[in-house]
Amino acid sequence: MPYVPHTESEVRDMLETIGVASISDLFAEITQEMRPKSFDLPEGLSEMEVLSKLEAMAGKNATDRTNFLGAGFYDHYIPAAVDALTMRGEFYTAYTPYQPESSQGTLQALFEYQTAVTRLLGMECANASVYDGGTALFEALMMAVRKTKRRKIIVSEALNPIYRVMLGSYTSNLDLEFVTVPHKGGMTDIDGLKAAIDDDTAAVLVQNPNFFGSINDFTELFAAARERKAVSVISAYPVLQTLLKTPGAMGADVAVAEGQSLGLPLSFGGPYLGIMTCTKQMVRQIPGRIVGRTQDSKGRTGYVLTLQAREQHIRRQKATSNICSNQSLCALRALVHMCALGELGMKRAARLSVERAHICAQRLTAIPGVELMTKGPFGNEFAVTLPINAFEIIAKLTARGFVPGFPLGRYYDGLENGLLVACTEKTSEEQIGIFAEMLKGALK
Repeated sequence: MPYVPHTESEVRDMLETIGVASISDLFAEITQEMRPKSFDLPEGLSEMEVLSKLEAMAGKNATDRTNFLGAGFYDHYIPAAVDALTMRGEFYTAYTPYQPESSQGTLQALFEYQTAVTRLLGMECANASVYDGGTALFEALMMAVRKTKRRKIIVSEALNPIYRVMLGSYTSNLDLEFVTVPHKGGMTDIDGLKAAIDDDTAAVLVQNPNFFGSINDFTELFAAARERKAVSVISAYPVLQTLLKTPGAMGADVAVAEGQSLGLPLSFGGPYLGIMTCTKQMVRQIPGRIVGRTQDSKGRTGYVLTLQAREQHIRRQKATSNICSNQSLCALRALVHMCALGELGMKRAARLSVERAHICAQRLTAIPGVELMTKGPFGNEFAVTLPINAFEIIAKLTARGFVPGFPLGRYYDGLENGLLVACTEKTSEEQIGIFAEMLKGALK
């Protein structure tokens, strides 16, 4: 059989050595109802046949649809340089560094990545990344718990509900108290968040722009948290940080982000990138790795893993996290993406995304029965209320090649008619016009 290296005699020798009569005996501990119905697998295929079969399966993917879906993951343009550089063997095959003196090229790249994301978010320190945006938010929460020795977490309901589900999963066995402050028509209730903070609060968690696309300035909220010695945590959208007031300027203690929008394709949900930044006061609590730059005895520049507060390096009970890896290759893609675009390029992509979203909002709300849900400023994403269930519209338009957005009723009771629509610099005015006409027709 192809791809099976052992001969029948070798299999018999191995079974005899371990003291069983047949391969099926290896599964004797598994109860009958838990076993697969059959091991009668089809014959293996040749390399050519496998490739042909996989290409046919991949051909079923709908890659030509016009996409207005966002909800935390966005279809931005990725410069060709990102693939060209990050697919080089030196980077692509390099494993996450473990020893402080190894992998100088990888360490330097991660140091540059840390520098780039701290500048982007206006913070002081960054680690070499974690798994994704939701994981980063959980780790920020745990930083606050360790720092304050408190257990109460204030969460805005306008925070990405996918992240809130992740927080619930990660903390299900921990003695933490979550207080969720409801949104107000898609707007973050800053006054409600302020009122919920007390002397038992470890952290307050918010998002900018929030899940509905609404933009806020959390400076006063973070100041109120600071007065109570609570930790301010914000989840940011990296692309728009070139235009918005940064987490650092607002006074955040920890700023995290999903780095997918920085050079990572949507790719069915991953792998993605968890960006983590913080103030110097919080740096001893940050998980994962921090790469530092130093000099050797001859004055030559070198890069080292400066802080590694993981269970592999210190006593387990003092470890900041059991995360044992960072997304090195994804972080490298983000760095190359930011460098390829530069400051002006990133601002241009952000401005175009915001402009297209506002044009789209104007066109959609001109349709009878379609109203803008949020009343304040928004970025490249906005929520509308439809006269019918959003799932019906999504089904109709998706069948015609347009993915119109994210159904808010999936996570928010009472918003079954709500649709979250996102635009990027790749969204053309022609596509917006077609979308508006298709929606108008679908509502008749």
